[in-house]
Amino acid sequence: MAGHETPEPADRKQVVDPLDDLRAVEQTRHSCDPAFQHGVVVGFDGSTSSERALSYAIGMAVRSGSGLIIVHVANRLPTTVWAGCEPPVFVDVPDHRTEVLGLELACADYLAEVPWILVERGGDICHELEEVGQEYSADAIVVGSTHGIVGRIFGSVAGRLARRAQRPVIVIP
Repeated sequence: MAGHETPEPADRKQVVDPLDDLRAVEQTRHSCDPAFQHGVVVGFDGSTSSERALSYAIGMAVRSGSGLIIVHVANRLPTTVWAGCEPPVFVDVPDHRTEVLGLELACADYLAEVPWILVERGGDICHELEEVGQEYSADAIVVGSTHGIVGRIFGSVAGRLARRAQRPVIVIP
């Protein structure tokens, strides 16, 4: 019969490619604002050393005429601490510090001279800073140095990042 269409049955399930969601996330993650391509990535957590790193990164971004990508890495804690399960599973702990840091940065006069964005990530600090640097094709990553016993025992973020990064790492004392 010409011109006659058979409607799809209402109970027919659509076949969904499980990789579609993954592809959408990857597309979103890699669709960075071009204004920040080849910018300066800086790790920031509000500590004194990260404030010094931010100050240096601002100057660097202004001198190079690029944008500033401020990265705050939220806490991830192993669930084995509570559950005693093996292998270790990591859980994202809600970290409202990013919101607080974002508000403080938005009100800061010293950021008025450079375009900037705040990126929140969860996970290993070194990995996340390098990943953000890769996504934005950053010219450099700026971090503050770690002082104290924790940095001596586990190794400083700056030291680990300098060993594994694919771009220059600037460590501010």
